[in-house]
Amino acid sequence: MSQEIKTIAVLGTGCPSCKKLFELTTQAVKELGLLSEVEYVTDIQKIVAMGIMQTPVLAVNNVPVMTGATNDIEKIKTLLVQRDENTCSAEGESSKCGCGGSC
Repeated sequence: MSQEIKTIAVLGTGCPSCKKLFELTTQAVKELGLLSEVEYVTDIQKIVAMGIMQTPVLAVNNVPVMTGATNDIEKIKTLLVQRDENTCSAEGESSKCGCGGSC
């Protein structure tokens, strides 16, 4: 994987769907061998400050990558791997994700 994921967070209210996403994400991180810990954010002010209006949300490097519940750990793994490969630190056209070096 080309770049290290700095933060992984599940944002939620503490409902069963949010807790399940947190558990699956934690398991996916372990299975992928990622060094990042998964944070579980329940502070509604932080969630709203990120512009999140529906939970649960999986966020990587403070960017929402999935909204809604899932029982599919493979989907979570795919999102983590894609985000990891698309993260960049280069500006301009060399950036795979099109962020211009801001991610």
